[in-house]
Amino acid sequence: MTGAGAPAAVTVLRTADRRAVAWKNGGGVTREIAAWPEGAGMDDFAWRVSLAEVAADGPFSVFPGVDRTLTLAEGAGMRLTMAGAMRSVSERYVPERFPGDAPTHCRLLDGPVVNFNVMHRRGLAPADTAVVRGALALASEPGTALLIVPLAGPADLTLPDGGTVHLARHDAALLRAPAGARLHAPTPTAVVHLPTP
Repeated sequence: MTGAGAPAAVTVLRTADRRAVAWKNGGGVTREIAAWPEGAGMDDFAWRVSLAEVAADGPFSVFPGVDRTLTLAEGAGMRLTMAGAMRSVSERYVPERFPGDAPTHCRLLDGPVVNFNVMHRRGLAPADTAVVRGALALASEPGTALLIVPLAGPADLTLPDGGTVHLARHDAALLRAPAGARLHAPTPTAVVHLPTP
């Protein structure tokens, strides 16, 4: 952080501080970016945001009562089979929604991929994901926060007090009071609207 410094409403989450958790099936690893309630496990989160490195074909974990938004961030993509229906995920930076409780099998198209994942409890914590590029004034509805995650390169936040926050690729910033802040994103950057933690 530089300038006048970030207010308490901004939490910066650096990629270097994340722990890689291997999947039980050995097909990849996940690095959690943020979850709410803080410290929630896989069975009791309201929302959870992560980056997943998928190294092999195989089934996705099933999350009853959860909706997912998956955004391809690196690699050629995947072909998903969801409850018997085929779905291609091969265009980078395009959020794809699907139910987390539908049995889903992944087949890699051409080598490993990295996916940006947003999961939220259905009917409890709606979440919306967009991928943007350029300059953007940030705002959110009452009772929500914004999570900013650069997917391809660095981005900068200009804060209402004049301070700035520099985010490297895959760093994140959670803004609980974003009014007056601006995002400067020369490369594709995820902006996720989430319930206020």
